Amino acid sequence: MKVKLLRLLFVYIATVLVFIAAKVVFMLFNAAGHNVSLTDYFDIIRHGLSLDLSTALYFLVVPLLVSMAQVWVRVPPVVMKVYYGIISCAFALAFVADSSLYQFWEFKLDASCLQYLQQPEGITASVSVGYILLRVAATAVVAVLIYKLYVWVAFVAVAKISKDESLRDRSAKFRATILHVLLMPMMVIGIRGGLSESTTNVGQVYYSQNPFLNHAAINPVFNFLYSLFHGLDDLEQYAFFSEPERQQLVAGVFTTVSADADTLLATTRPDVVIILLESAGEQFGDVMPRLQQLKKEGVNFSQCFANSWRTDRGTVCALSGYPSFPTLSVMKMPEKSRRLPGIARTLTARGYESSYLYGGDINFTNMRSYLVSNGWQRLTSMDDFTSSERSSAKWGVRDDITFNHLYRDITSSPQPAGTRRLWGFSTLSSHEPWDVPAKKHSDEVLNAFAYLDDCLGDFIDRLRQTPQWENLLIVITADHGINHGSVNQGTPLQKNHIPMLWVGGAVKEPRNVDVICNQSDLCATLLGQMQLPHNDFLFSRDVLSTTYVYPTAFHNYSNVQLMVDSTGYTLYDFDAKRIVLGQGDNSERMVSVSKAVLQTTASHLKSL
Repeated sequence: MKVKLLRLLFVYIATVLVFIAAKVVFMLFNAAGHNVSLTDYFDIIRHGLSLDLSTALYFLVVPLLVSMAQVWVRVPPVVMKVYYGIISCAFALAFVADSSLYQFWEFKLDASCLQYLQQPEGITASVSVGYILLRVAATAVVAVLIYKLYVWVAFVAVAKISKDESLRDRSAKFRATILHVLLMPMMVIGIRGGLSESTTNVGQVYYSQNPFLNHAAINPVFNFLYSLFHGLDDLEQYAFFSEPERQQLVAGVFTTVSADADTLLATTRPDVVIILLESAGEQFGDVMPRLQQLKKEGVNFSQCFANSWRTDRGTVCALSGYPSFPTLSVMKMPEKSRRLPGIARTLTARGYESSYLYGGDINFTNMRSYLVSNGWQRLTSMDDFTSSERSSAKWGVRDDITFNHLYRDITSSPQPAGTRRLWGFSTLSSHEPWDVPAKKHSDEVLNAFAYLDDCLGDFIDRLRQTPQWENLLIVITADHGINHGSVNQGTPLQKNHIPMLWVGGAVKEPRNVDVICNQSDLCATLLGQMQLPHNDFLFSRDVLSTTYVYPTAFHNYSNVQLMVDSTGYTLYDFDAKRIVLGQGDNSERMVSVSKAVLQTTASHLKSL
């Protein structure tokens, strides 16, 4: 019996040590640019230990059950070796993926990565084959090392301390079984994190004002498993206030009425083009001079912020006027996304013909399902281009080709009298691996955005020379911002500030609209200018209306939410249950409003 208990203890300790080693490696790979000292390594180990101890117990359940079975029957060693092999591979995959993805996402590994594994071509389009092969090799090496550690502690180390003797006396077997049974509730308590109402959670490891150190302390295996098993149920955590309190806090934030709005358009029935520029945050304005010039020629919404951090989220926000959520992608939930309002559905009901263009795989992240159910009548994707055009970039058809396709569609398609048209277009070249034909900058990221700017400028220049220009409204915005250079999650205003401008012959005169807003406000604002009702867009605000009395913007990712208003901003972490970044004297009030807004939108999503 002594050997069995020692084996369980050694396996448990080995698992904890593996988790600790993973933290150190994570720090070594990602510490650059995060102002990390040697003492920080010890601090992240110390503060992350409670979560490591709880998580390790999950993987001791099988050894415990096998150990109890061995009291009565012989269990071949190969059974446990297979188990150790499985968890070694799982751990290795989690550690390598976590360390590799953090430089792109700046938050820990969670279940959102699975949506990209469903279509691996999206991964290979973002990074080189060499990058992937190196990570595969690293995963294999790490898996072998972890497996050898488990085999050594379970079968070699224990044997050197004490010889495993079988229990032949029936009473001894019963005593051993009872001891194993008694260990089970102790393990459950350990997994739960104690007997208090608060259970084991990611927030318990947060200790620093430096978000990177908090992230480094998180156990990636726990974070992944937690997010995997928390879907819509996860929205329950955002029930912060009673109904009267919630209503009072969100009063003035949302409005579905347009009243006395400024008139920006020369016509209420223009042909409309909505262009979502991939990752084109305002941070890249210096290398996008054509975009800056267009702001002077049209209506520039200079204080627009992205709702979220990925294309699937941002697309829904822009085209459906629907908010984003910290841990969920609505586009990946067809049963929900098909019930959303949409600019295409509204305009096609008024006689518009609609089409959407994306040069990549339109099935990626369930995009096709969303667009079709949202009212887009005709879809064009990479499958509709030639093989040479499809291979022009890793993600699909590069932007100069798709811009040219859109130009031809606008200028050459027959248009019956009285028919108006709506086009949607998502660009893709300003995305890893930044493979564009132009070479204007040594920085590959800046070079990609300069190329996108050239494509956009050329597209507009050519349209100006056509008869279609007179009645055309082109709405240009971004799906989200990205980390680059000094801009990252630690500078949320800079990272999430995106362009939104309206240009074209349908624009009455150049204007600058400096009111704070979100990309999700596009739908209500546009429909308001077209004098069309938009009361089904519950969370999209007409920012030109006199009813828009509390200008705000919200952005969220990985259980964190940013709120911006005229007094400043707050970045609130729902795991840590505190403000991690902020500016202004109204932070506590802003956090309450931010929570109430998320409670409101989460409740609506559940009810769809």
